[in-house]
Amino acid sequence: MAPGQDNKEKLIEVACNLFATRGFRGTSIRDIARDMNMSISNIYHHFGNKEGLLLEILKHASFQLTERLHRIEEKDLDPLERFRFMLHAHLCFSMEHANESKIFSLDEEHLTPEGHQINLKIQREILQIYVNQLRILEKGGYIRSQSLTIMAFNIIAVMNWHLRWFKPDGQLTFEDTVYEIIHFILHGILNKTAEKTNYIDDNTSK
Repeated sequence: MAPGQDNKEKLIEVACNLFATRGFRGTSIRDIARDMNMSISNIYHHFGNKEGLLLEILKHASFQLTERLHRIEEKDLDPLERFRFMLHAHLCFSMEHANESKIFSLDEEHLTPEGHQINLKIQREILQIYVNQLRILEKGGYIRSQSLTIMAFNIIAVMNWHLRWFKPDGQLTFEDTVYEIIHFILHGILNKTAEKTNYIDDNTSK
């Protein structure tokens, strides 16, 4: 990796950690420059401003997540089994990239109108993946819903919420927690016939 690119990747990592712990408003470019041991002008050179750095983090994290979800979409599996794998992959990604995932839920009031549109596009791409899979489940008779979009929003909200309360040293391991979240989601969306399948209680992810 070229030195300039290496610095850029390190900047993203450092800024991500600071944004996740102090918040976007509570982190200054000076804080990031100090932790990087570099000049403020170098950060402006790479990202333009603090918002540019935040949006770069969002793009970087969302690309990794959507790539992972798209690979699962391509799997030739029963639709319900594929959806369960997707939930599992998303939750694992959120844990592996906890700081980036927390930034997804930062208050959008900090963004300019242009930044808001970029962030909205990122969020919609992830949302659409879930809507597409829910549509497949609906056609297969697994679910019924007046709005698949609202259902997708609710599912994503449930998965994101664990970032606020999960503790690695808590009562359950992360894999046990993942199982409980997936079990809760599937019981919430499936019709009674689909609940009788073994996929809802499949424990292979644990």
